[in-house]
Amino acid sequence: MLIRLFSCASWLIAGCALLLNYKWLSRRPLIFRSFTGLEVPEFDSLYLRMEALYPKYEVERLSRKDRKRKIGAGRPFKLPLKGRLLMFLIHYRLYISSTLTGFLFDLDQSNVLKNIRILEPLVKECIPIPKKLYERAKRARTVEEVEEYFPGFKAFIDATEQEIPRPKDKRKRRSHYSGKRKRHTVKTQLTVNSKGLIIHKTPHARGRRHDYDVFKTNHPRVPPEVNCNLDRGYDGVENDYPELNPTTPYKRRRGMGELTMEQKSFNHELAKERVVVEHTISRMKKFRIMGEEFRNRLRWYDRATDIVSGLVNLRIMGTTM
Repeated sequence: MLIRLFSCASWLIAGCALLLNYKWLSRRPLIFRSFTGLEVPEFDSLYLRMEALYPKYEVERLSRKDRKRKIGAGRPFKLPLKGRLLMFLIHYRLYISSTLTGFLFDLDQSNVLKNIRILEPLVKECIPIPKKLYERAKRARTVEEVEEYFPGFKAFIDATEQEIPRPKDKRKRRSHYSGKRKRHTVKTQLTVNSKGLIIHKTPHARGRRHDYDVFKTNHPRVPPEVNCNLDRGYDGVENDYPELNPTTPYKRRRGMGELTMEQKSFNHELAKERVVVEHTISRMKKFRIMGEEFRNRLRWYDRATDIVSGLVNLRIMGTTM
């Protein structure tokens, strides 16, 4: 009986390892997109860029000062680069445990996390993360260059929160508790253009902080021709930052009565335009590493949001970025 159970387990592991590979998944485009968050041509384009940079990246990684072994020492990777990229994207898209990921790819749990951490800097190098786009947008001088990054000369700003495990430290529990979400969270502010492209992203902030407080600390510097659209949470931005050409919805004030029909109509039209930033946040949260409780250490959080933002931008820009 035990022999039969062990043989069944071995068959399952071998079958799963055979199942989750590029050749099998690429023949099933819908499953491929569901598992990785990318279309097959988008994956291929990303892989070709990584493959071109990989030799130089590996030499630099293995030549770092704190490394004690010479280049060539140590065990080689069990999976090829394409298999590791596939595993990397499945981890970000489905956010399954490293134990289950290792089972599906026939790897040890520690090797799964090691492979993911090693690939993260290279993936960031090969995708349009917000930092790259923001640096280019800041250098825009002509009207045509500005409109390339801000079609219609509009930018949309909003913040999103993600739940984190309850901190052990009492002070961190207070600082990260979001009264709005009734959970311990971290907050990230995004600036997107009218196509949903993420142009700017702030480092994560404590969930207790107000959206406008995060904005004051780290707001994007957009060209003066660009109109920044914000929600009611940024009330007062017109007086504090007129140089940003901001637009916020009308807000009912105490003692001033109801909003007029014109004001309500303006708010409605602004909300219709601002839906693009809500859709972008939704695209990010489809990568479940951003949509579920963030189980990793917070020092890796900004790297994760950079990569997810870059993958969302990659899908919007297409394979010709």
